[in-house]
Amino acid sequence: MLNILYEDNHIIVVIKEPRIPSQADKTKDADMLTIIKQYIKEKYQKPGNVYLGLVHRLDRSVGGVMVFAKTSKAASRLSEQVRNKTVSKSYIAIVKGKMENEKGNMQDYLVKNERLNKSTVTDKNNKKAKYAELDYETIYYDKVRNMSLVKINLKTGRHHQIRVQFSSRGHSLCGDTKYGTRSRTGELALWSYKLEFNHPTTKERLSFKYIPEATGVWSILKNVDNIE
Repeated sequence: MLNILYEDNHIIVVIKEPRIPSQADKTKDADMLTIIKQYIKEKYQKPGNVYLGLVHRLDRSVGGVMVFAKTSKAASRLSEQVRNKTVSKSYIAIVKGKMENEKGNMQDYLVKNERLNKSTVTDKNNKKAKYAELDYETIYYDKVRNMSLVKINLKTGRHHQIRVQFSSRGHSLCGDTKYGTRSRTGELALWSYKLEFNHPTTKERLSFKYIPEATGVWSILKNVDNIE
């Protein structure tokens, strides 16, 4: 069942569940683009191919808020906002241990190994390196399980950026088998909970927020009243 937060003639804002790809990949598993196209086709009884523009992605293992464009003009304008950093994406994550500082800023240079589909922190003089930056704030620390719930504001959108930057500082994300620890649920504790952008036609600033259910890996959320 598709979880739709907003829809008009130009855009559709939905929740992507973990383990569903943003777009079709070699696994041929059901992906968000195909699922939403099918929804539009059935709802509006559209014949032939349905247009849907992918303007940003979430990794397969990450859930959260996504916007898709229903027209090529909307896709072009939203893609421009992504390039100009007008689109704002905020995440929550559960990381190992207690953060040294309640709030902080992480700046690194990352390089991606295409063969392994993995990124690592490198020297800024590495010609293949890309600058990565984020701000974080600790929302709650669980003393019993020694893990922290953190809120993250991405300044750049690099490959596996959040996972790499926290892991490199000894605070790997819960459930992250590639960069650190394995949780009992097997689910990566990373969620894109807030998305802000300007509407492609009205220019109105839109903000959408969705917090995952406080179960499984996210049971720590039971200790938190509200996340802004």
